[in-house]
Amino acid sequence: MAEDIKQTNTPIDEAKALADIKNVYKNIMSEISKVFIGQTKVVEEVLYALFARGHVLLIGVPGLGKTLLVNSLAKLLDLDFKRVQFTPDLMPSDIIGTDIIEENIKTGERNFRFVKGPLFTQVLLADEINRTPPKTQAALLQVMQERKITSGTTTYDVEEPFFVLATQNPIEQEGTYPLPEAQLDRFMFNVRLEYPPVEEEIMMVKATTCGTMEDLKPVITSERIKELQEIVRKVPVSDRVIKYAVAIAEATRPNQPKSTKFVNDYITWGAGPRASQYLILGAKARAVLQGRYYVACEDIRALASSVLRHRIMLNFSAEAEGITPDSVIEQIIKTVLEPAS
Repeated sequence: MAEDIKQTNTPIDEAKALADIKNVYKNIMSEISKVFIGQTKVVEEVLYALFARGHVLLIGVPGLGKTLLVNSLAKLLDLDFKRVQFTPDLMPSDIIGTDIIEENIKTGERNFRFVKGPLFTQVLLADEINRTPPKTQAALLQVMQERKITSGTTTYDVEEPFFVLATQNPIEQEGTYPLPEAQLDRFMFNVRLEYPPVEEEIMMVKATTCGTMEDLKPVITSERIKELQEIVRKVPVSDRVIKYAVAIAEATRPNQPKSTKFVNDYITWGAGPRASQYLILGAKARAVLQGRYYVACEDIRALASSVLRHRIMLNFSAEAEGITPDSVIEQIIKTVLEPAS
């Protein structure tokens, strides 16, 4: 662990930044708990992705509060927010925008004017993203990766910070279009919402069935979010931690020189280099929000499931034996040792 904790003498400006970030983090968690009870780990991972400039795919059965979480965060972050309900008849132009003809009443001249669609926002809730055809799903690819939107021959920049949160129902698959691997890979995290413990569900019912809901107030500006994103990017990471992140991603790939029998038997396709990048970026955000200006191997392990579960393709044998991506990742974490240096 000694190599993980090199940064003992944190400069004053960094120390102040860490204190500011921790204060913002506490305020967000305190405010959101007024309307979104429990699921603390889910909220934390969504915030890690935000400050690491990533996107999140939220998986959960109906009624767990996925939409409420996104709505609440948009209010607290004081960002422009739009929600798109993805349906089978949704077209790319419905979310990108379209050109319309306008006529000048005085001169009679006609010109095209581009009317921006809901993609031109800062927080986009793509609700039930797997209910729309691949053509419309693909319209999200460019903006998620490049922060740019192309319509015809013109390319537009979206306003930063730009953050996509997509929801997906894991149990109702009739009339859905599975997300292609290229689209899944654009999401930094795949976050699963589980049923809450009984005590939390009781608190949730009390809070949502008595009187009016709390009115959330913004706790941070968009400019401050961009500043914090830059701080997260600058967090130093030791070679030891980078090697560990790459080793975990590499361990998911079958038919490689170091592949284990378990991986070769059950995985068709493993995680690519983007997984290693997101493990490091997510770990930086986790470290900073916990008040540290260094990244430890523990940060990598804590985020491994969310980063890797949608980047591992299991074969028929794994499905037949009830093996899940999470169980594969758990096995990999047990077998991949932290580098000595």
